[in-house]
Order: sequence, then structure tokens, then C-alpha cells
Amino acid sequence: MKIKKAIIPAAGYGTRFLPVTKAVPKELLPIVDKPMIQYIVEEAKLSGIELVILIVNHGKEAIEDHFDINYELEDTLRKKGSNGLLGLIEGLSDMIKIVSIRQKKALGLGHAVLQAKHLIGDEPFAVILGDDIIDAQRPCLQQMVEVYERYQKPIIAVQQVAREDISRYGIIKGTQADDRVYLLDDVVEKPSPETAPSDLAIIGRYILTPEIFDILENIPTGAGGEIQLTDGLKVLLKHNGMIGYRFEGERYDGGDKLGFLLANIAYAMKRPEIKDKLVDYLKGYTR
Repeated sequence: MKIKKAIIPAAGYGTRFLPVTKAVPKELLPIVDKPMIQYIVEEAKLSGIELVILIVNHGKEAIEDHFDINYELEDTLRKKGSNGLLGLIEGLSDMIKIVSIRQKKALGLGHAVLQAKHLIGDEPFAVILGDDIIDAQRPCLQQMVEVYERYQKPIIAVQQVAREDISRYGIIKGTQADDRVYLLDDVVEKPSPETAPSDLAIIGRYILTPEIFDILENIPTGAGGEIQLTDGLKVLLKHNGMIGYRFEGERYDGGDKLGFLLANIAYAMKRPEIKDKLVDYLKGYTR
């Protein structure tokens, strides 16, 4: 069965970026001149997704507005003859079908995913975290869809991380089955470097089967009294098996200040009108 639907959880408070996120959703912070979440939605579109389900909370209406029609702005640009800019914003509303669901209480990533159960039905689906930016020649999710079509098992994206960073991530335990494919035995949440089963960390891309919903409805709450997606993945793995896929591409943690700044530099370097001046500035920069 094709992967046609994707959930994008975007209900977090973005506290690491306060004070700007007091009024501006973290997902709308720009990488150069495009909001983080637009990169995510574009990746979904390029990967064959037909429906994006945004999980939002109070104060995140601006995310929905970004992908909606703005008649006044479009009319102003049309009258000014700003056809290039007009095309950019008209393309947003036509890009893909997007619906949103309000997560009334912040009860964890697993709870956020569970909110979309009635829209997913009995299909396999993707989950893409709204602040994980992956710069890849072939979209990361597209790579994962191709692996899913081959193995027909749930898939989580993984990335090799430095030893000192292991305790920040969920880490996989498994056996390598192909160049970038691992058959998983377990996932371990934030182990110490000494006890970690590998240095392959779970990153914010998943392809899951609908069995995950019943699991999330019935597992006990985890850390912080929340429904943790990782706890659900451990159960799903035992029932269905699971694949870890080490994707091709460069990942930037847009939820971290340094990761956000590095993403801005990396994407600015792709822009001919910016690149040379940016390189000159960085060369001349001294502490």
C-alpha cells in the first residue's frame, strides 16, 4: 500500500527559542526566507504524500495561515506586477492538501500522533517532525518510502552520532541487512555512551503502520506523564518487526539554536545572490 498521508506534529511550545516563540510558532522561524515547516511540507510533497495532517495547539493558527490563500496580499502583488513573489505565495496554497487537528493538551509525541487516528484509517503513514531539516539530493522521506515498499515493515530514520551525543537520543539495536538498512531488535531511549547498543540515533522521520494507534491508546504513560512515541515503537517492533534506515543527506536540528543557525548558513550557501558575500563575511569574522 502506498504512503499517501503524513502527520506533522507542531504543537510544542518552542521554549528553547524564547522569547521569539512567545508570539511566533517555532515551525515558522525562517531558514533564509522560508519557514522550517515549509521545507518539511515540500519534502512530503516530493515523496508522494497527498495529505498532510498538522497537529497544532492554541497559538499555532499562523502555521495554517501560511499555507492558506491571502487574497489581499496576492491582489497587491498582482497590481504591482510582482509576479515572481506572487508565484511563491500562490504555490503555497496549491502545494498539497493540508488539514489541522488541535491537540488540546500537550501529552507527548505519541499522544500527538494519536490525534490523527481517524484521518489515517487502516493505511501506513509517515510522521515528520516539524523542526528536523534534512538536506538531501533525494528527499529523506522518499528514500524511506522506497525502503518500505521493499520490506513492508515500519521504518525509522537513523543517523550516526558522536559518542558524546548518544545520551540525547533514542538509539537502535539491530543487525545490518543492507548498505543502509538495519533489522531492529530494540530501541533504547537516551542511554549512556557506555551502555548504548550502537551509535545510530533515531531522527524525526518515521513510516508507521496503523497498529501503532491501538498500542498508543493502551500503553502506560511514560516520562513526564506523557504518551511517548518511543514506548509505542518498542511494542510495534515486537509485533511487526521494524527497520532502521540510515538516510542519505545532512540533518539539521532546527529545534536547537546552533542547529538552526547552521541550517541557515548551509541553505544560504545554495543561494547565488547570497553565497559570495556570506563567504567573505565568514572569512573575515574574528571572535
